[in-house]
Amino acid sequence: MLGYIVRRLLQAVLITLGVTLVVFLLLHIIPGGSVARAILGPRANALQIAQFNRDNGLDQALPVQYITYLGQITGFGSLFAGHGWQINLGYSYKLNQSVASILVQDIPRTMLLVGVSTALAIVVAVPLGIYQAVRRNRIDDYVLTAASFIFYSMPIFWLGIILIVIFAGGLLHVLPSEGPQGTTFGDVLSELPALILPVASLSLVTIASFSRYMRSSTIENMVQDYVRTARAKGASNSRVLFVHVLRNAMIPLLTLIGLSIGFIFSGALITEALFNYPGMGYRFWNAAQSQDYPVILGIIIVAALATVIGNLLADVMYAVADPRVRYSK
Repeated sequence: MLGYIVRRLLQAVLITLGVTLVVFLLLHIIPGGSVARAILGPRANALQIAQFNRDNGLDQALPVQYITYLGQITGFGSLFAGHGWQINLGYSYKLNQSVASILVQDIPRTMLLVGVSTALAIVVAVPLGIYQAVRRNRIDDYVLTAASFIFYSMPIFWLGIILIVIFAGGLLHVLPSEGPQGTTFGDVLSELPALILPVASLSLVTIASFSRYMRSSTIENMVQDYVRTARAKGASNSRVLFVHVLRNAMIPLLTLIGLSIGFIFSGALITEALFNYPGMGYRFWNAAQSQDYPVILGIIIVAALATVIGNLLADVMYAVADPRVRYSK
């Protein structure tokens, strides 16, 4: 088990390095001709641009710049310089604030939104998929399948608009159209009605996806030999379903959860912008409109890192659920 985790950690490190390389290259091909021009604006003269490049090390060779950039975002650069462990994701000249300090404020709110949406999706999708598998090819299965297809094919922004029109607009007007505006977990949780629509926008699409996979996996396991053996020994249907089938049927879903982290984060970007929810996605939206490139690239790194961690956790959970995975070549 330890060797399996070490191999996956090494793969995660390599993928993360690849992401940092892509982000570094994006930083040098942004519109405006150069990083200095894009940040300082079109009115900056050649002297100001040259000074900016010297101050930020942009006048050095690209490999040297990348090594310096890698040291900044990992914190090793400041550690080796004797300044302690300080992660530097860049500086927002638009907001006159470091990107790291900005994200420290925004990430907890985004994590709350993504975490609640993902947990709700799992809690609803697993029993829903099992129920559809047990009731397969019946009228309720057809109805739930049709609903899953509708939500799965619906863009998140369109679903959010529909929810706003129905529950916050002129039809029912029972929920606020704006997400919680609090700055801490306690403030956000104190505005639970305002959190319902953003969570629903993210979780309904995820529930549709997870439940379809859970249904297919449960049906596939219900016809395996071990199920017939358990029933031949006199095990009840509920014991067969929840003791024998559930664990094996959950294995594909574990991988799907890890792979869905990036999708859920991208959905959070749209959802936060739509509901004016002050999280990392809403910050990305505003940074894109104001061309605040350091903030954009910092958020890309954080989102990519979250995706890599999600996949790593999925691999570990997969190995825990199915020991055969640990020894596969």
